[in-house]
Amino acid sequence: MSDAASELAKLRTAPAAAEARADVAESELAHTRAVESCSEAMIQELKLEIAKLRRDKYGISSERRARLIDQLELQLEELE
Repeated sequence: MSDAASELAKLRTAPAAAEARADVAESELAHTRAVESCSEAMIQELKLEIAKLRRDKYGISSERRARLIDQLELQLEELE
């Protein structure tokens, strides 16, 4: 009878444990999506900044801007 009671107790707690695991997985998924969204926003921001700098590349202090463009492109490559 003890084995049957033990099995019954396990069966009763199984759905709650499965639900808890599902909640953790859902939370992890939401976190992953947030990180991905943030990364995508950073990528878009870097692309925009690079485009702006390229337009201004031949203006005053073009050497500094060229170095900045190179640095931003490296950051973009790392993110992608």
